[in-house]
Amino acid sequence: MDAIPNVDLVREELKAPFPSGKMSLHELGDTLAQLVWESFSNFIEDPECRADLTQAGIQFEDGIPEKRVAEELLILHMWAHTRAVELALFRSLSGEHIRAELNYLHRAIFEDIVEHGTPRAQIPVFEQRVSARYAEYNLAARQSDPAISRTALDHLKDVGTPTPRRPRND
Repeated sequence: MDAIPNVDLVREELKAPFPSGKMSLHELGDTLAQLVWESFSNFIEDPECRADLTQAGIQFEDGIPEKRVAEELLILHMWAHTRAVELALFRSLSGEHIRAELNYLHRAIFEDIVEHGTPRAQIPVFEQRVSARYAEYNLAARQSDPAISRTALDHLKDVGTPTPRRPRND
């Protein structure tokens, strides 16, 4: 897989399941949420990714990371897809339209989390963590790709540490 996906191919893939070639915001949000879950699941199940995480000190039990680690990995995947949408659509859609689309994406993911057992009352706290991580990942993205990786790894290693980490200026 290329480090930077071809935007035209991404747009075509997003249009593919719908005969009209157009999706409503809700349909696109659901499709993007599905892509987040698929990439997250593929990452967790990939033996090389698990080996890399284990080497970095991340523990797995029966092939599954600890809950907070899984949440951090989910947030990273959510941010990556959010960023991809922003980059893919910034020239063709208004900022307001992109924000609306991303709201559908995030609502779909939060609803999925609730459907799989997380109490709805915990969602606002998770949303705050998502927002804080996005701010850090966006800051790191302005520096370099390795800065994003370091920021993510810092959070994975610091699970349980309440102090937010800032990207290093390496």
